[in-house]
Amino acid sequence: MPKLVNLGSLCIDHVYQVPAFTGPGETVSSATHEVFPGGKGLNQSIAAARAGVDVVHVGCVGEDGRWLRDALAAEGVDVSGLRVVEGASGHAVIQVNEVGENAIVIFGGTNRTLVEDDIRAAVGRVASDDWLMLQNEINDLDLVLSLAEKSGCRVAFNVAPVDGREARYDLAGVGLLIVNEIEASALAGTDAADDDWSAVMAALAKRAPKAAVVLTLGSGGLVYSDGSGLATLPAYAVSAIDETAAGDAFIGYLMASLIRGESMEDALRMGSAAGALAVTRAGAASSLPELADVRLLVQTGEV
Repeated sequence: MPKLVNLGSLCIDHVYQVPAFTGPGETVSSATHEVFPGGKGLNQSIAAARAGVDVVHVGCVGEDGRWLRDALAAEGVDVSGLRVVEGASGHAVIQVNEVGENAIVIFGGTNRTLVEDDIRAAVGRVASDDWLMLQNEINDLDLVLSLAEKSGCRVAFNVAPVDGREARYDLAGVGLLIVNEIEASALAGTDAADDDWSAVMAALAKRAPKAAVVLTLGSGGLVYSDGSGLATLPAYAVSAIDETAAGDAFIGYLMASLIRGESMEDALRMGSAAGALAVTRAGAASSLPELADVRLLVQTGEV
């Protein structure tokens, strides 16, 4: 069975339930404070593992993040390439409002301490049928993309969150580009006109000419293009509690389906169902659904 090699981030998530997001000069009281394992990389690795495929996670945590490594290992993820280094682990401060929307401040920490040996080790573990998974929460992505292209890796890149670095990335070797509305506009250098995403998708195709592109729109579903035109898929209707890891659930299940050899249409449906279920639960990694629940939603259309 092919596998997913995730050169990805890991974070300690501090989650606060607030009536509304804090504004400039404002202090709000939080009803709760909870600590969860998180980071886009960790979340996506756990989601893919719960979807039933083999996952290798390469990355760095500090001494304060050893429990993140344990959380991955408990899900069956191969953490032999995950190093414990000096410094504080990545962490995030997450506000969740009354309708489940989130506002996040992230500190990269040890996610920004990868060295060339880590990168080469990750690329070296990608066989011809595997996928290399990347997010925009680690350092030296220029080098990662270059080495992956030279090695002929199949690369899936979730360019999240955007932070200005994405403007210079060479995406010529990327096989699957996954973005949300904000990330798509930043990469394309233009916004959608009246929710018509065709111009943005065309610009993304120029940036990543070999890539299939998935644009997620939250409750608006998604737009997909593989160079033969645009396709859309509506979102599953659910009551959102916390949107924090919805995108990561989507990506983990999408990648797992592709690794199993399923069609892109089926993979997108599985990812959409996983993302929908994730928003009905609190937390990041703690909200990632199990395979049986995702399959049931795809089959019945009901939570």
